[in-house]
Amino acid sequence: MKGSLITAFWCLSFLTMSGALKADNSGRIYGRIYTKDNEEFVGLIRWDKNEVNWVDVLDGNKDLPEKNRRAAKRHGAQDRDREHSIEIFGLKVGGNDENFWWSDNAQSGIRFGHLKSLKVIDDDRVLLALKSGIEVELTEGSTDIGQDIRELIIEDEKKGEIELVWDDIETVEFSPAQAGIKSRYGDRLYGNLTTRRGDEYSGFVCWDVDEVLTDDVIDGEERDRTRKIELGTVSAIERYSSSGATVFLKSGDQVILKGTNDVDDSNRGIIISDPGFGQMRVDWDEFSRLDFTPAKKSVTYDQFDGGRKLNGTVYAESGESYTGEIRWDNDEEYTWEILDGDYRGAEFDVEFGLIKTIEKNSTRTSLVTVWDGRSFRLRGSNDVDEENKGIFITQANGDVEQIGWDEFKKVEFAK
Repeated sequence: MKGSLITAFWCLSFLTMSGALKADNSGRIYGRIYTKDNEEFVGLIRWDKNEVNWVDVLDGNKDLPEKNRRAAKRHGAQDRDREHSIEIFGLKVGGNDENFWWSDNAQSGIRFGHLKSLKVIDDDRVLLALKSGIEVELTEGSTDIGQDIRELIIEDEKKGEIELVWDDIETVEFSPAQAGIKSRYGDRLYGNLTTRRGDEYSGFVCWDVDEVLTDDVIDGEERDRTRKIELGTVSAIERYSSSGATVFLKSGDQVILKGTNDVDDSNRGIIISDPGFGQMRVDWDEFSRLDFTPAKKSVTYDQFDGGRKLNGTVYAESGESYTGEIRWDNDEEYTWEILDGDYRGAEFDVEFGLIKTIEKNSTRTSLVTVWDGRSFRLRGSNDVDEENKGIFITQANGDVEQIGWDEFKKVEFAK
């Protein structure tokens, strides 16, 4: 009898501890939403369906300051002087012709953990106040900002679940979520992804750029029957073919699903958010298998600082070096900003504050090393190839040095 009581006690203790772990939502986006009709809601926030954790990225475009535009034109003029001009439909491009397309904005993104508040300015523009005191305007560059936002839900602790549309929102004030707070949608998905080239990545999972929580459902056809499966019941998903996937259930069963973008080559991508570098995404053709595992630990709101100016030393091919504040590709100048590129079939978004060094390999590739020691040979983006719009270093004496890609060798960032 005594042994049975002890066993029951430990079982109860285990269940209690498991429940506590399950309810650890301290890594979830949390805050207070003020609406335009003077309502307030407080709770866990699900943004555009697939952003629910502080590590997730709010995507948009940012306007370039006038100094950046002038620098881009000077840099472009230097490049055109080295190129032959061509004529397309009567428009001369290249050479010394002044008819050249300049962009007044740049693709941008920031992880939610850096945000203090978000204020809606108009239909497609927001003002972000960062923890560091910096203010940044972002415009519509994805469904994260503007009328096309797919879903915005707040789980108010007293009023229940509230779904809002873009026109409802006036301001969002972000704050830490308590570990014990519960979500009706379950826990954030976490796992280990293997690509068809054998590369492995671990982190928080976003499936089909859509499903991120254990109560979210994937669906498909099994022997002409529709199946809907909660991801919390799934142990692994493996690519079966271009048109299907094998879903392994925790019960030990397995099913082959076909016929929807959850399980075939119309899948919009599988994202892994890795706190050590940022996030990566693979398409169905590169995907091999995803094994779901418990999250190692939450990444909480207080682990983000709101960013600071990029600082470091830039080395030129000539042997000269320049130390100071850095503006990369003529538009990224803060640690919260994102460097992007492709690596072995995967698309990478790497937070600059997590980068230790960038070393040019060729006109088309760079070796990016993050502070935890991992390196990725990235290509396919003007952040890491000859399309780079220039590296600008503001030195301690105020002098600004510009290094073009043909002159650039390596940068070492200050931590």
